[in-house]
Amino acid sequence: MKRSPYIVFLIMLTFFVISFLTNVMGPLIPDLIKDFNLTLTLVALLPFAFFIAYGVMSIPSGMMIEKYKEKKVMIAAFIVAFFGSLILALYPNYLSAVGSLFLIGCGMAMLQVVINPLLRTSGGEENFAFYSVLAQLIFGFASFVSPLVYSKLVFAMGHDNQSNGLLTYLYKLVPPQLPWISLYFFFVVICFLMIVVIVFSKFPNVELNQDEKAGALQTHLNLFKNKQVVLYFLAVICYIGSEQGVANWISQFLATYHGVDPQKAGAETIAYFWGLMTAGGLLGLILLKLFDSRHVLIVFTGLSMVALAAALLGSTSVAFIAFPLVGFFISLLYPIIFSLALNSVTEHHGSFSGILVTGIIGGAIVPLIIGWLGDQVGLKGAMCFLFLTLGFILTIGFWAKPIINNKTIDLFKNKAGDPA
Repeated sequence: MKRSPYIVFLIMLTFFVISFLTNVMGPLIPDLIKDFNLTLTLVALLPFAFFIAYGVMSIPSGMMIEKYKEKKVMIAAFIVAFFGSLILALYPNYLSAVGSLFLIGCGMAMLQVVINPLLRTSGGEENFAFYSVLAQLIFGFASFVSPLVYSKLVFAMGHDNQSNGLLTYLYKLVPPQLPWISLYFFFVVICFLMIVVIVFSKFPNVELNQDEKAGALQTHLNLFKNKQVVLYFLAVICYIGSEQGVANWISQFLATYHGVDPQKAGAETIAYFWGLMTAGGLLGLILLKLFDSRHVLIVFTGLSMVALAAALLGSTSVAFIAFPLVGFFISLLYPIIFSLALNSVTEHHGSFSGILVTGIIGGAIVPLIIGWLGDQVGLKGAMCFLFLTLGFILTIGFWAKPIINNKTIDLFKNKAGDPA
């Protein structure tokens, strides 16, 4: 089968865009609360609308791919995200924000379903593992960049820089009291450019492997009768919920308890959270070659809980360091959970993968719980809920019984001689 380096590049660019549009929510939350006069519960409905779209669109997207193929689905995904961004850009209010984020989430969910099989085909199965890791690094880099772009753009919009050609147009379109809306005009442009690029791109023919096919409804129902499947599904919900529960509330927490400017230091702290998560992923590639993944999971989950406690209870300077460290320590948890899960069943891996990916709705559920609790007991007390989700992940290291353990390198092999 002919490989396509161009399509590989396009997929990497798509990973960047998905992350860029997805992980800007945290820095925006303080602005949304202030400008739309929202309670913590109401503002938490915004990430809820975004991530619930993954639960709504994952299975339909798979069906759409089989009927319309990858190119048309990718174009449709960016059209949906384009109109989602345009709605909020043109009509900045709370209800349009909910609808906008749901549409953007639908578009991103459609893309997530498309790009992995497409990457395997265009890059070659023999290179799939390498490209998958590279894609995750690019995804992490975009997560780091996104809050910084938000910060720079909002700062520029708040100052008289009309001599800049791009800002001249934004000044005419963006309400002066809502400078962060400029970000959604930026998203509109990004989505439009991606549509144009994809329209003029030639895609390879993709044949799904057995483990990439969703399977019948009865297969899913039978899997849910397996206790291990249910536990790992809950584990993914807890992980995504923990990740987003921290990232979405960092800026508001720092503004509330430490008086930090959310558009500068708050956004930068979120950027470092995602940046250190990427760095942690690189370290994980080494650690998982040296140690049993269950042991790594126990240690890093425990360290993430310590870092979270320091962030919530420590001083301003401690919080600036501890919140990004949470990102560093949780970076290994998702791939370990996913690999342990798939190594715990002997068949129907495609259907099981679909169930696990649906656990992304944890990004909708947990931040909403934190928002509701925050209105009752305060944000600091509400974020302590994350110790429950991380605590459940910690237990995996004790009850997981994979059929195949991760392959490790024995550093001491043949060093002491043969005992015989």
